Amino acid sequence: MAPLRVTLVSLLLAANTVLHVVPLLVVTLVKALLPSARLRKASNPLLTGVAESWIGVNNWLWDRFFHTPIHLQEDVALRADGHYLVLANHQSWVDIVVLQKVFNRRIPLMRFFLKRQLIWVPLLGLAWWALDFPFMGRHTPKQIARRPELAGRDIAATRRACEKFREIPVAIMNFVEGTRFTPSKHAAQGAPYRHLLKPKSGGVAFVLDAMGEGLHAILDVTIAYPGGRPSMIDLLADRVPAIHVHVRQRAIPQELLHGDYQNDRAFRVRFQQWMNGLWREKDADVARLLGE
Repeated sequence: MAPLRVTLVSLLLAANTVLHVVPLLVVTLVKALLPSARLRKASNPLLTGVAESWIGVNNWLWDRFFHTPIHLQEDVALRADGHYLVLANHQSWVDIVVLQKVFNRRIPLMRFFLKRQLIWVPLLGLAWWALDFPFMGRHTPKQIARRPELAGRDIAATRRACEKFREIPVAIMNFVEGTRFTPSKHAAQGAPYRHLLKPKSGGVAFVLDAMGEGLHAILDVTIAYPGGRPSMIDLLADRVPAIHVHVRQRAIPQELLHGDYQNDRAFRVRFQQWMNGLWREKDADVARLLGE
């Protein structure tokens, strides 16, 4: 029955996406035609409401079709009108669905920093663009070494996005490892963690610099899959035995808010030490959630 289940749930998810993307794009078009910035800003809750409704229907489908329990531990009092930076480890595309299941309408709509190529994903790419998700080049060190101006483009995109986010409740989502965990990537990095890749601190530093006191807390999220890292097909086929999620709220260190990560080596070292400390603790959390 697994192929039938996967086909049925996929069709329902696709129908839900079409059902919500169409009004989302209509509201976006109306917003673009409004004559004043004040009116355009007033339309933002409509866009957010459509997106949260889409996630809400997806979560309803989860409750009806999947038997996967999410074991949630929270050391936090969440606010739907807050301004959060959400940091999480990344193992699977399922992570995004899990985060939306845990946080929808409990914190502001999460905005992800996306690879620029994802704007071409049918329907979803347009939806992400309409919701002001920032698209990044994510250039390799070799590309930046050949063309240093590429690094500046992503920094500028981060600042433009954060200027918009200052005006609305927001949860800026960052998968700090920059890619999904695999044993081969872990071995190639020589990462000092058992369950995680090395954290990439630059994106976090740029967000803290651009948002400043506009953020009031960090949500530190750890996700673990005791049955092994699942694919989306595993989830759709109801083959994920359990998911563990731990959420901590952390204060933002004031001394890390306004440094020059790119040009100040001493500040960069301090920032990386702070991030590595978080990641050591997260590695221990993953082991605990896996029952090791």
